[in-house]
Amino acid sequence: MTASSASALLLLLRLRTFVALFLVFAFFAYAAPNFLSAENIVIMSKHVALNAFLAIGMTFVIITGGIDLSVGSIVGLCAMVAGWLVLYGIDPGYGWSIQFNTLEICLIVCLVGIGVGVINGFLITRLNVAPFIATLGTLYVARGAALLSSNGATFPNLGGNPDYGSDTFRFLGAGNLAGIPVSIWLLVIVALLAAYASQRTPLGRHIYAVGGNERGAALSGVKVNRVKMAVYMFSGFCAALVGLVIASQLQAAHPATGETFELNAIAAAVLGGTSMSGGRGRVGGTVIGAFVIGILSDGLVMMGVSSFWQTVIKGVVIIAAVVVDQAQQRLHARVVLQQQAAVGH
Repeated sequence: MTASSASALLLLLRLRTFVALFLVFAFFAYAAPNFLSAENIVIMSKHVALNAFLAIGMTFVIITGGIDLSVGSIVGLCAMVAGWLVLYGIDPGYGWSIQFNTLEICLIVCLVGIGVGVINGFLITRLNVAPFIATLGTLYVARGAALLSSNGATFPNLGGNPDYGSDTFRFLGAGNLAGIPVSIWLLVIVALLAAYASQRTPLGRHIYAVGGNERGAALSGVKVNRVKMAVYMFSGFCAALVGLVIASQLQAAHPATGETFELNAIAAAVLGGTSMSGGRGRVGGTVIGAFVIGILSDGLVMMGVSSFWQTVIKGVVIIAAVVVDQAQQRLHARVVLQQQAAVGH
């Protein structure tokens, strides 16, 4: 393969997420009935936003060379916490209770998600537990806590109480601003802030340094444990946002909320160009990857494809994304060697 053709192929591989997005969108626009209807676009964008929140947090974790399997369970736990606070507040048991408005509920739920992230970070950085095992453990703990909070039952009718200022809770998941769902506005804000932090701040540079060469980063003065703690806290925060939005959208909270969400988040991040070996990834690519996964999921449903086949197809997409990523890395190394040889001659 000549140097020019190798460079052209490498560019195509780097743009694979855009190519995949174009292909799946064009296919379902042709094959799925009413795919391009305004109502379906709005519903699909809400689904994409939920996956994108988790995938953005997952991207930072994977860049450091870790993984967070607990995000789906954090979603369920945070949804249940939100439901409990909306319905009951906090009852100390003295004949009175503490009630919260919508903003306070959101802050408390986000702190719960961040708190689980702190636990993950502590297990990984202080107790030296492998990220896969640490987050697998918190996956079960968080899901069990969600189930215990209601004995497996649903918290229904989360309309809130105007006397306490919690009646605006529904706006978070069901409201619109300028005709655009609030969840989409939240996604734009989180994605822009995350992209800025990753590219323009010392923390962002340290995250890439840790994933690229943890030992080298430590020797150069990077506080590796603090960086890892920060990314798991951010992942927990993103999961808390998803729990809030889902509870608000459905006006109900169920402890099984968020099951398998971590798989979609990982798929979106990998499809968006995040390397599972760490050190490489972009928030923009992850958001596009989330659109690919979201469009694929909703399009298959609209075409009446069996849920079993949907699972198979998602698995194939993840495997293909990893294979293409490995091919891109090998081709990049080859192009660099060719360029160095050309300079030498």
